[in-house]
Order: sequence, then C-alpha cells, then structure tokens
Amino acid sequence: WADSLSLGTGRGGAEVGPSTPPAMRAAASVPQLRCCAPATAWVGHPVQRVRPSFRPHCPKSTKDSRRVSASHPARLQAWPVQKRTQTRGAPTRAGAEVDASASSTADVEDEAIEQFLDSLKWDANGFVVANAQDVDSGEILMTAFANREAVKHTLQTKLATWFSRSRASLWVKGESSGYYINVLRVFADCDGDALIYQGKAIGPSCHTGAPTCYYTRVDGPAGAVAQRLWRQEGGDFPNPNKGAVVEQFASSTLFELERTILARQLETPVEGTKPSWTRRLLDNPQLLCKKVREEAGELCETLEKDEGKERVASEMADVLYHSMVLLRQQDVPLEAALEVLRKRFGVSGVEEKEARGKGPAEE
Repeated sequence: WADSLSLGTGRGGAEVGPSTPPAMRAAASVPQLRCCAPATAWVGHPVQRVRPSFRPHCPKSTKDSRRVSASHPARLQAWPVQKRTQTRGAPTRAGAEVDASASSTADVEDEAIEQFLDSLKWDANGFVVANAQDVDSGEILMTAFANREAVKHTLQTKLATWFSRSRASLWVKGESSGYYINVLRVFADCDGDALIYQGKAIGPSCHTGAPTCYYTRVDGPAGAVAQRLWRQEGGDFPNPNKGAVVEQFASSTLFELERTILARQLETPVEGTKPSWTRRLLDNPQLLCKKVREEAGELCETLEKDEGKERVASEMADVLYHSMVLLRQQDVPLEAALEVLRKRFGVSGVEEKEARGKGPAEE
C-alpha cells in the first residue's frame, strides 16, 4: 500500500520524469520561480454562496437519487450572489471609496504580513504545507503546497490559495470550477512550516467531486490495507463512497454519529425484525420529543443532586444523541447549528436574545 503513495523527489515532493508536464519540469528546474510567481489579478468573479449544509456533487459522481452526503444532507438553499472585486492590494468592496487613512492602514497591514511571512519556515523549494479545514465540522478538506505569494493572497483576499506546481503559478481554489473556499481564520503550526486555512467550502473540495480529499481510510477491516485498495500510478485512490447511500470521510465523533443516524433513517426495514432505537425515534416524533425532554431533565439532575462528573458526561452524551436524532428528523444538519453558535461568538447573550425578540436573559 505504501508503494502506491506519491513519494516523489522532485520539486516540493512532486515526481519529475519523461511524463511530467513541461510547465512542471520548468518549475522544478528554475528555482527562482519558487517564491516570485506573479500575483493573480482578477476582477468580478461571482461567488455563489450556499448554505453550508449543502455540498453539490461533481457531475461525474453517481446519479443515484438516494446518494446523500451524510455531513451535508440538507437541500440546496442559495444565498444572494456576491461579487468580489480583487486587485493586487488588500481587497476592497466594489464601489467603495478609499481614503488616505485607509491606504495607510493597508500599508501597515501589508508590512505586518510581510514580516509574518519572513518568519515562516519555507522548505528548500519555497513552500509550506497548507491544509483547508471546515471551520464547523473540523473536516480536513484538502492539502496542497503554498508559496509566499499564495499565503499572502489568502490573507488578503480570504480565498484559499495555493501554488500549482504543474502550472508554476498561483492557484486560487475555485477559480475555474467556482468551488471556492472562503477563509475565516488562518493558523500556523509551532515551527512555522505548515498552515491551516479554516473556512467554508462552496461545493466539493476534491477534484474527484468528493466533499473532502480524505475519503480513503487506511487502517481497520474496511481500510485500504485490508481491502487491498492501491492507488495506481498517476491516479487517485479509488473512492469507496461512489454509489454509497451514506458517504464516509475522516470526521470527528459528532459527525460520525450524524452519519450513523442518517444510515438508520435510510435503511430498509426488514419484515419480522425490530427496528433500531434510532429508527423508532425518527418514526415517532412524540416519543422523540419525550426523550429529549427526559434526557435534558436528567442532565440537570446531575447538577442538582451532585452526581459527579462521570454521570454528567453520560447524561450529556444522551442529550447530544437524542437532540441530533431530532435534527435529522427535521432535516437540519448539525453543521447548521454549529454555524449559528459560531456567529454568536463575541456577541453578548443579552443582546442576542433581545435581537431574537426573546427579551433580556434571566438574572
């Protein structure tokens, strides 16, 4: 299995040989290209924002009408189209006036960015590894190399940008497909040779049409090693999710649970067998609501009766599970609830409640 990985020794880990594209061979043989590729100037790219509960599938993916991305099963609900007007400097809104003070602030910010970039640990080819991560689900969407200009472009435009070694130029994810990754936060690792672009993807992040590039589990009985799933030279790992009703990706515990609940909802009942507890809850809203209230009450009792931390954790797990079943019954993805929480960061609880017409919080 290890033999099937891309372990080349060319520029930034890329293999360089007779079949390598000319542009990539040129990039590998001309070191000065590593950090001085010209910044891409582009104007008026329409960015179609969609609710993060929806990730459209690649047209090449299966047409099975039951195929659902488990972490994003909700229907498409498009937000208004916004346009970005981008130049080589800091991003500005279309039609916005730029005064002297704004230019001065931009200059200071640009200088600070340059100093930050100087502090990163670039490899011999002028790259750092940059991972894109969904800010709500925690899913790693994709990984690629970024040079100095790519990182700067990401910080200034808030669009995930890398360096395309095959084209020897900056690569704004989505510039050709429209599947941008809007960056909300950028983190650097402790020694400065890797970054995380945290944000929200507009559509699939993988060129295969998958929501994330990390769809191949390696270990375990269903993993690539046990199932002998090798990557063919010059190709990709086979996607085990093709045709699957519920897709599997590298996810956190809650999103694994969400997919399990979805699988129970979509499974076909077998005559003569009892349905799972999850399916019973999904089919009986009255029972589901009763259990949510019951579990919430038992969680409160752990505080009132001082039942200890283990009991608190156990009851909280029950509340989370039953609440997530209710979300699934209502066709609301967990990610939508997490987005609401994220948008409340830094907002006074009193002000937030008043804005929703619920009045001030109880003292």
